[in-house]
Amino acid sequence: MTVQTVFKRYELKYLVGEGEKSAVLAAISAHMSPDEYGDTTVRSIYLDTESFRLARRSLERPEYKEKLRVRSYRAASCDDTVFVELKKKYRSVVYKRRVPVVCSAAARWLAGKSPPPADTQITREIDYFLHYYGGVFPAAFISYDRRAFVADGESGLRVTFDQNILARTEDIDLHSPIGGTPLLGEGLTLMECKCTGGMPLWLVEVLSENRIYKTSFSKYGAAYEKLLCPQTKEKETTVYV
Repeated sequence: MTVQTVFKRYELKYLVGEGEKSAVLAAISAHMSPDEYGDTTVRSIYLDTESFRLARRSLERPEYKEKLRVRSYRAASCDDTVFVELKKKYRSVVYKRRVPVVCSAAARWLAGKSPPPADTQITREIDYFLHYYGGVFPAAFISYDRRAFVADGESGLRVTFDQNILARTEDIDLHSPIGGTPLLGEGLTLMECKCTGGMPLWLVEVLSENRIYKTSFSKYGAAYEKLLCPQTKEKETTVYV
């Protein structure tokens, strides 16, 4: 099994048009390289309570919030490894716990039908989350095309560009084709700068020169507002694979 990971970093978000995106990419080419996944389509299943407590909490912009999701970087069958991620944010600092799990085992575990695949600090934190919220269900499927870059050297800087962000509340299955309701306006890309400390001067300068300003945007929060908030009909049973 792949090594589990823990992240602690700042995540700054920006909505950029094609011109702004091109300017940042031109600057990035001299300082950063594509990450291990390169260009990929990310698939995520977001879990929530029956009352959508996690989505509603996120949109309130509190000092502390958390979310649980299952993520894959390609269409995943029952036997493929996916990532169960517990993401917490406190006073602008993001803490992410991530554990690789076989897809079918992840579905059973998060549905409360089996114990976690291993006894580790991260799986215990996720188990506590599940117990605290009294059970969760797969609420939304969100996919997007991502270009990701990492800084040369040891700065820890990572910049990602997410476009074609789509969400749906049916066919919540990591093996299914992507598709759903767009969450961004036409021509917009969500750019994220992820760093453990301050941003390098070259990046600050290109953001300033192109008048690119920080924004607040949650993919799952946007999906809730567009697809789940007005929904009162009985939810259909959903699956992971």
